Amino acid sequence: MTTEVHAPNDALRAVRIGLRMSQDDLARALRRAGVELGEPNEASKRLVQRWESGISRSPRPVYIRALEKVTGVPVESLGFAPQVPMARVRGDGAGGHDMAPSTEDTMGIAPASADTRASGQTAGDNFSGVWLSRYEYYSSGREDVYEGRHYVVLVQHGNRLTGRSLNGASVNPDSPLSLDLTVGRSVVTGTWTEQTATDGYYQGACYHGAIQMLVEPTGRRMAGKWVGFGKDFDVNTGPWELRLMDTSTSKATLERYSVPPE
Repeated sequence: MTTEVHAPNDALRAVRIGLRMSQDDLARALRRAGVELGEPNEASKRLVQRWESGISRSPRPVYIRALEKVTGVPVESLGFAPQVPMARVRGDGAGGHDMAPSTEDTMGIAPASADTRASGQTAGDNFSGVWLSRYEYYSSGREDVYEGRHYVVLVQHGNRLTGRSLNGASVNPDSPLSLDLTVGRSVVTGTWTEQTATDGYYQGACYHGAIQMLVEPTGRRMAGKWVGFGKDFDVNTGPWELRLMDTSTSKATLERYSVPPE
């Protein structure tokens, strides 16, 4: 007799933790959102548990719309498979183009199987907690170098790390950051996505790319480089680091770091 193994949905769990919600809290918020959207639903703690455990991979449309309203995140970035193919290129509102998540992107497919996730796991290392994310980028339009800073919560399962910035915890308001990483010994590799503020310089454009960092022996700092597309569809790169602030992911800790980093 074979028992099916489900890969946990760490992306959804990380978003929920970042919102400082329990599974019950999220279920209640989904029911309220359903009423506000004019399509009541029966979201429950048990349903959220099924999503996060990976038992249920395809929420019904009524739940997808409620999830997106509550989290402010597209369903493809919540660890669920997209319902329809998505375009890979879209306008950035400033005369250029951005790469948009698609069915082939890491953020738009279901997490790897349990067997895949276990390979290469670093024994004894757990990077879950609140981290300060800092990266530098050059703005061609402003001809200067800028720094992006966020407090992010990392959730680890096996050798996979899922990160989401906390609400209100970025230098630029309404600029949520997502990380989907894999740990292999002292190297962390993965993807990043940032949705810029609609009233900011980049007018709500969504940017994403790849990232690779080395983990210091203390396990309290990761440093490396990011690669991504610019608004003119050119490839850019720059430094990126993560510094551990707190190993706790309790509500009190997350609330303490839900402020813009200094």
